[in-house]
Amino acid sequence: MVYLIGIALGTALLHLPGVTTPGAALGSIDRLFTATSAICITGLVVADTGEAFTRFGQTLIIGLAQVGGLGILTFGTLFAFLTGRRVNFSERQHLAQQINALDVGGVLPLIRIIFLYTLAAEVAGTLLLALRFVPQFGPGEGLYQAAFHAVSAYNNAGFVVVPGGMGQYAHDPLVNLTLGGLIILGGLGFLVQLNVLTHLLWPRRNRLLIYSRLTLLTTGLLLLLGTGLILALEWGNAGTLGPLDAPGKLLAAFFQSVTPRSAGFSTVDISSMSSASLFLLIALMFIGANSGSTGGGIKTSTLAILVGSAWNMVRGRGELIAFGRRVEPENVVRAGTVTTLYALLVASAFFALLATNPKLGFTHLLFETVSAAATVGLSMNTTPLINDPGLLILTVLMYLGRIGPVTFAVAFSLRSQQSRAVKYPPERDILVG
Repeated sequence: MVYLIGIALGTALLHLPGVTTPGAALGSIDRLFTATSAICITGLVVADTGEAFTRFGQTLIIGLAQVGGLGILTFGTLFAFLTGRRVNFSERQHLAQQINALDVGGVLPLIRIIFLYTLAAEVAGTLLLALRFVPQFGPGEGLYQAAFHAVSAYNNAGFVVVPGGMGQYAHDPLVNLTLGGLIILGGLGFLVQLNVLTHLLWPRRNRLLIYSRLTLLTTGLLLLLGTGLILALEWGNAGTLGPLDAPGKLLAAFFQSVTPRSAGFSTVDISSMSSASLFLLIALMFIGANSGSTGGGIKTSTLAILVGSAWNMVRGRGELIAFGRRVEPENVVRAGTVTTLYALLVASAFFALLATNPKLGFTHLLFETVSAAATVGLSMNTTPLINDPGLLILTVLMYLGRIGPVTFAVAFSLRSQQSRAVKYPPERDILVG
């Protein structure tokens, strides 16, 4: 409900005078789509953000992305701090679920740390990007560009307002590594970041959690795999990596491997990529970032549990073991449920888009659907071509992708205590596989 309210308020703000430039013809559905894309930190746009929106409009969009990235409930807690209102236990439970806190009692101090840590990361990113943007655009505009893209990258929002687009920095190590680092940090999730930081500072008092180890391992493997495959598939493609020298190709391949995890930036023309590379990007988008992060998708921990469970079954083992610890069966079932619901969500929306936009290509619409569901924001330049019914479908998809299909399903499910108490006899004669 709070995300729906946030989308409604964001849409109203984008209807204010002075939000769009005089030549921009954006209707109400376009503004609703943009507000949803910002609150749900997706980054899909119906028009170039830097050209269609004024500085005031751009500030509103990045502000909505900041609120959506940290979480609306988190900002509500900050408001409670400022006004002196007490946060009750029920509210603490909701906050703990939103940020994946392990201890409800310590959620309020964790919220304070998250705000300070986020501010520090975004300020550091701004200062690094300013080294490139200030000499290029001047002090005022350069600092604005640096701050905007630092916030957009850390929150995995994917909005770009730099004149000329990100393609001009495809071979620039400073811009690529700064944005890539912010994207990875935001995609790791606050719990993992703080756990790693405290472990490095005080290794004896703060152990590295099994979840953090699993997240770091899976993230690292996906980055290596994505970089290697994109490098191999696009090496000679004149529309993507072809014109770059060897270091530039490696840098661009790395960045294009980072951004599908939920960021939405691109330094090459996505529509010029080969079919194999597009399939890889779709798979990476579907997997997404990590639980409790600013990213979407089924999450890396879900993938790790599914792959581990399948490997366990092939080897004839009963329990899933990760780093010397047993993974509870409930987590395995949850991983399967999340993946199934995401797949059904994507399939249903993709079918609806095919029906409402029959003139657009199969691959283009599939890419757009997965990008919206995983709140990534990458596009094959398709979003401006989609009609209003299609934009409404993507709007719903971004909303469901941000809050998660499991959260949405559980919120409206009818729970019967009586049915929980009843146990039925097992049936073992059902064939699977």
